[in-house]
Amino acid sequence: MNQNHAGQGRFSGRTAIVTGASRGIGLAIAGQLVSEGARVCITARTAGPLEEAAAALPRDSVITVAGKADDPEHRREVFDSVAREFGGLDVLVNNAGINPAYGPLTELDFDVARKVLEVNVLATLAWVQDAVAHRSLRFAERHGTVVNLSSVTGQTPSPGIGLYGVSKAAVSHLTRTLAVELGPEIRVNAVAPAVVKTRFAKALYEGKEDEVVENYPMKRLGVPSDIAAAVAYLASDDASWVTGHVLTVDGGLTVAGGTA
Repeated sequence: MNQNHAGQGRFSGRTAIVTGASRGIGLAIAGQLVSEGARVCITARTAGPLEEAAAALPRDSVITVAGKADDPEHRREVFDSVAREFGGLDVLVNNAGINPAYGPLTELDFDVARKVLEVNVLATLAWVQDAVAHRSLRFAERHGTVVNLSSVTGQTPSPGIGLYGVSKAAVSHLTRTLAVELGPEIRVNAVAPAVVKTRFAKALYEGKEDEVVENYPMKRLGVPSDIAAAVAYLASDDASWVTGHVLTVDGGLTVAGGTA
């Protein structure tokens, strides 16, 4: 993560919200945007880790709001804080997601399933709805961009994490549908990673990384900066004619016939 805030770059003068940003991919995305000039609001469920994450970024570039992504009151607090502190919104990154279920779909607990869909799918839609509706943010007027975090598990079934894949397939289609509905004022895209070396994904590679990477043509797993760079591209003017696209960032895994 580049911790130097030079005030110049693709996001100079722009503001962003990154959900689920206390660590891993979300924090890397926030750091990438800040390094290119953005001011960022980062969110996560727990205040302590969120403040630790903010300490890794220049003080004048970041604000924090702790809360649950699927809580309407939390979203309202985030948007009101961004409007008050930054005066508007240019980039919304929906990174928050959960995956508490592991095992075959035939044994899935429906209460767990509902929670996964509420956080990964419905909350993603709700963040977009609320951003568009919040008049003080002027999101459409500022030609805002949305980048959602999907997954290659939404393209190809992955053993043990079937419902997570279902939720991410929904995120991908949600992205395409919102792009049609919100253009031309707002662009909506998504990034679909394979396994990235984070705490969230460690069950998929811990203790077997050498074996796992053999399925990847690039012969390595992703790191958070790989995803952050892709998100920054889609959120920037470099992608001004790109909308409704799901960018797969997977080290070649899917083209080689592999699964996460």
